[in-house]
Order: sequence, then C-alpha cells, then structure tokens
Amino acid sequence: MHDFRRRWDLGSLCRALLTRGLAALGHSLKHVLSAIFSKIFGPLASVGNMDEKSNKLLLALVMFFLFAVIVLQYVCPGTECQLLRLQAFSSPVPDPYRSEDESSARFVPRYNFSRGDLLRKVDFDIKGDDLIVFLHIQKTGGTTFGRHLVRNIQLEQPCECRVGQKKCTCHRPGKRETWLFSRFSTGWSCGLHADWTELTSCVPAVVDGKRDARLRPSRWKIFQILDAARNFHYITILRDPVSRYLSEWRHVQRGATWKASLHVCDGRPPTSEELPSCYTGDDWSGCPLKEFMDCPYNLANNRQVRMLSDLTLVGCYNLSVMPEKQRNKVLLESAKSNLKHMAFFGLTEFQRKTQYLFEKTFNMNFISPFTQYNTTRASSVEINGEIQKRIEGLNFLDMELYNYAKDLFLQRYQFMRQKEHQEARKKRQEQRKFLKGRFLQTHFQSQGQGQSQTPSQNQSQNPNLNANHNVTHNLIQNLTQSSSQKENRVNPKQSPGQQQSDSPTNGTHDYIGSVEKWR
Repeated sequence: MHDFRRRWDLGSLCRALLTRGLAALGHSLKHVLSAIFSKIFGPLASVGNMDEKSNKLLLALVMFFLFAVIVLQYVCPGTECQLLRLQAFSSPVPDPYRSEDESSARFVPRYNFSRGDLLRKVDFDIKGDDLIVFLHIQKTGGTTFGRHLVRNIQLEQPCECRVGQKKCTCHRPGKRETWLFSRFSTGWSCGLHADWTELTSCVPAVVDGKRDARLRPSRWKIFQILDAARNFHYITILRDPVSRYLSEWRHVQRGATWKASLHVCDGRPPTSEELPSCYTGDDWSGCPLKEFMDCPYNLANNRQVRMLSDLTLVGCYNLSVMPEKQRNKVLLESAKSNLKHMAFFGLTEFQRKTQYLFEKTFNMNFISPFTQYNTTRASSVEINGEIQKRIEGLNFLDMELYNYAKDLFLQRYQFMRQKEHQEARKKRQEQRKFLKGRFLQTHFQSQGQGQSQTPSQNQSQNPNLNANHNVTHNLIQNLTQSSSQKENRVNPKQSPGQQQSDSPTNGTHDYIGSVEKWR
C-alpha cells in the first residue's frame, strides 16, 4: 500500500513539474520535453495528485537553477571566463609528494646554500645545441631513470624505441642529432659507466663526430675547449651508500664485473699496479660479503665520490701522489662542488621529488609518475649492526656526500614548492582583478543602456537586472574572501600586518631566512 502511494505521489510530481515547466520555457520546447517525460514517467503519470506545497518547492528549485545559468552567461559569456577555473570552492588536494615520505615535514637544513644553488632553471634548447649528459653510477637506480628519459617524456618528437633494442633514437625536432647522451640513447660511447672525469673529456669529442675518441682517449683533452661553445647539462642519480653497496655486492655475486670500464684519467687508463683486481678468473661470482669488504682495491668503496670528483686533482689512480687523508679531502670537496653545479641530480629514495625537480629544472614533463620501490635486492639482505658500521666505514666519503646531497636536494624541493605557491597566489590575484573588471564593465554598460530608456521601460525590459548585479557582486565578494582565507591557510605564520610579496626574490629571502631560524 505504501509503495502504491509513493508511486502515486511521484506520478503527480512529474505531471505537475512537466505542466509548469513547459509553461515557463515556452511552446517551442513543449512537444520535445513532453515526449521525453512521457516515455520515462508514462507508467506513473496517471496515478493521483501530490501535495501543492511540494510542487511549488520543486518548481522553485528548477527556476533557481535556470536563473543561475542565465546570470552566469550574462556576467561572463564565452570561453574567456575564468570563473569556473578558480579553485576557491574546491576542496584542498592532498600533496602527492608528501605521501612519498614525511622527511620534508621534519627536515632541518644543515647547510647554508645561496639562491643560485637552490634555484635550478635550465633554458634547455632541444632544437639547438644543448645536450643532457647522464652520469650513470652503478646500482643507484640509474637504469630506471634512464628509461624514463627515453620512454616517458612528453616531446614534440619522442624518442624512437624499437622492441628488442636497448638503445633508442632521440633526435632533435627536424634534425638527425641527439639531445640526450646516455646509455639508452648513445650507448656507452665514453666507456662502460664513465665517470665525471671521463665524460667531461670524452663527450665533446664524441658529439663532434670523433667516434675514434673511445679507442684513443689521449685525444679527448683536445676537444675540451668545445665545452665553451656548447651547453652540456650533466645530471645523475645518487643512492643511500649502504643500500647501494649491498646492491653492488649482490650484483657481483651474480657475475657482474664491469671489466669493460676504461677508467681513463689524464689521457690514459690506470696500470695494473695502480688498480689491482680483487679476484682471479673471469668474474667474482659467489663472493661472500666478508670477502667483498676485505678487498682494499674494491671500487665499490666510496664509488659515488670517486665517480663525481675530478680525479686529475689527486693524480688519478696513483695513490703515491699525496697522503691518503689529503687525497680523501680533495676528492670529497671536488665531488660536492661538481654535484652542486650540475644541472640536476636526483635521489633514489625520493622518486616523486626527483621527477618534480627534473620537470621544473628542464621544463620537460613526464607522461606517467615515477614509482617508489621500497623493496629491492639490497633491502632483502639482513645484516647486523656490526656489518652496518663496517660498510659505513668503508664508504665514509660516500656517507658524507650523500648527507650533503640530501640536504641540498630537499632544500631545492622546498624552495621550488614555495616559489610555485607564490606564482599560484599571484595568478589567483590576477583572476580576481579580471572578474572585478568584468563586473564593472558590465555594470557601466547596463547603466549607459538604462539612461537611454525611461525607468518604466527599464523595469519592464530588464526586471531582473538589479538582481543579477547583486548576485554577481556577492559571488565575486565570496570568491575574494574564500581565496584570501586559502592564502592565509598557506601562510599561517605570517603576521596580519605583514604584506606578502609575489616576487621570486622576496620569496627566496623568506626561505633562506627560515633556514637561518631553523639553525
């Protein structure tokens, strides 16, 4: 019985809404809407009547909706309207970078970097002579990042990657020249896992068509002068030293040797006396961790510092040039300097932040987001505290470099995010000015039209004109207040009387000032 009454009431509602709605919209739409409503609500339209108050309420809601659409089109016609693009009414979107880890929330800077160190903005001319050079350090996640570079970037002319081939063709638009120097684009043109010393000497020669430079490293220095004429943007990826060391040990256990690496320094490779081997035979497969750590010539020790420093400053691989303590200090300072002045570097432990900083640095966007893998072969290795400390001791230079790199990386991320918030705030202010100007223009135009007519004609032709103006004015006022409240939430520590500056320079001083307060 109750179901029958509900159907009875619904049928009455539909019939009443149809009748009153058609009368308001006009005779031209009557037949079309009647056909639609009769097909949908036909079985229910013949059942009973509904309460008159409910009919009036529903009719008022429909008319209010139609009135709101008319007001919106009247105030801001066409696609130029920015009203719907404002995010004042939208709920706050969760930060996708914070979900990766919480380190940025509890991060306290240790180093004092300048604005130039934090702001990395490369005017990369992919159609000109600019070249991205990827320094790939073993077991840092460089293979994954290298694949992103050739397969996951939005480009006018994407890299051409064929099935079954490791290398992709990454040509500049309209040219048969590559814009990327990496394992997956040009191959190991300067040797297997070439370090900073090798790349800075070899890349200019290879790029300028001197393909025999890989066979005759003594000619590399001839082309170093070409660095001034070209823009070589060096990039790399670093990793936590303990995890990287364990990952390399597991890789060597499976038979990897990297014997094809040239280790060219100052025009020549090292002699067997300068760089002895840790094993006899073809490889070091099945090597226990203790044996791996016991070899004093193991290049896995402090590998990241060695591959990022200028080895010519310490006599290359000749350990007799200077005392060990002085050598270590020169290598570490050289690695820090080269890393800081690179166009970009990322950290394996912060995949999404690495993606964000690369996109902001080169103004190149990736197609799909990076994925953070917390389970690796290194993480599956169980070691006790004693072994942990020994690995840290063997890689004490890498430990210090990584702490330095992590501090610089997170400061750059926070600086770029703050700069992004400032630019968004400035854009919202410009949008509010646009809406206010639009409203005033419409208001003055309507006043000019009203002066050319009698008051009675105005009232008869535009009965809802004042109502439209009041609704539009209230809407803009609400947008302004909502946007201001949102800005206050973004900067909760700012005093009420302090004015916010939208210039990047002031934002930089605010950030660096906050770093000093943290100290």
